[in-house]
Amino acid sequence: MATIKDVAALAGVSLGTASRVLSGSSQTSPDSRARVTAAAKELNYIANGPARSLRRSRTDVLGLLVSDIRNPFFSELAHAAEREAQRRGYTVLLANADEDADQEAAYLRTFASQRIDGLLIAPQGSDVTPLHALRDGGLPLVFVDRSVEGLDVPTIGTDNEDGVRRALTWLHGRGHREVAFVGGPPEVSTGRERRAAFLRFRDELGLSADPRLVAHGDFRAESGVEAMHAVLASGARPTAVLSADGLMTLGVARALREAGPVGADAAEPLDAVEIVSFDDLDWFSLVSPPISAVRNDATAIGRLGVTALVDVIEGRPGASHRVATSFVDRSGEPGGSAGSAEAGA
Repeated sequence: MATIKDVAALAGVSLGTASRVLSGSSQTSPDSRARVTAAAKELNYIANGPARSLRRSRTDVLGLLVSDIRNPFFSELAHAAEREAQRRGYTVLLANADEDADQEAAYLRTFASQRIDGLLIAPQGSDVTPLHALRDGGLPLVFVDRSVEGLDVPTIGTDNEDGVRRALTWLHGRGHREVAFVGGPPEVSTGRERRAAFLRFRDELGLSADPRLVAHGDFRAESGVEAMHAVLASGARPTAVLSADGLMTLGVARALREAGPVGADAAEPLDAVEIVSFDDLDWFSLVSPPISAVRNDATAIGRLGVTALVDVIEGRPGASHRVATSFVDRSGEPGGSAGSAEAGA
């Protein structure tokens, strides 16, 4: 791991100048600040504040870095984590990466310089360098919801494969064969896992393998709109859609409503296409027709994440968990279509 001496040498400044720049002091020239900042970024330098504070004393403060605080799943996760941390005598500092790898990196540098006892994080992508630096510096880490390859830390996540199986089995039982999939970004573990599960169970159930039925977004509503429009623009005509996240489900519903009847006869309006969501949001029961969903237990993930992190902080091995999903069938609710299928346990 790079040291402040390495940063000073690369920037061509004295150790004292590098220290003042990295500590935020204004008593440096703009040129020095630019050179030191560039060197620190090139070397992936992270101040080793956590390791020093852990050697000195406990602070009873945990960091929590979520992917998008506006996503109801992560709001619920953060709420559950905070409650569990308080129950155990810890305070939580919450940060929002906003689905942006650069913003995540900035917050990781901030957490690294603070006196926190450990960090819960839903990582953005595949770059493990900053996370390696934190762990090597002595900071306990636990992944929640997402993971990255190449870093062995406790991970608390959803059983994505079984959740997708439940959704597709239910749609298959309702007679759907042309099922579209709006997935998450492939650089994020949940995006990869849900897509792989869709392709596997699509083939096992004999659903259409038309590649035009598969599109991807970024776990935000607008990307769901764009992905669904891309499917329709390709000429594909799905009878159902599985969306890989609650916010993208909103986008999918909006896109189908905006598109309206399509084709020469337009016998079936596109807003009649059946939507299933991976993530269950409160408003899904209020729309017509209601939206059935895979229920992803954010509360359990947040609570178990704190439990694992406290175990690591206190010198015990932190346990990883795959949290089970359930399926919410709203086809029989007012405004829903008739008939249902058991998705399986």
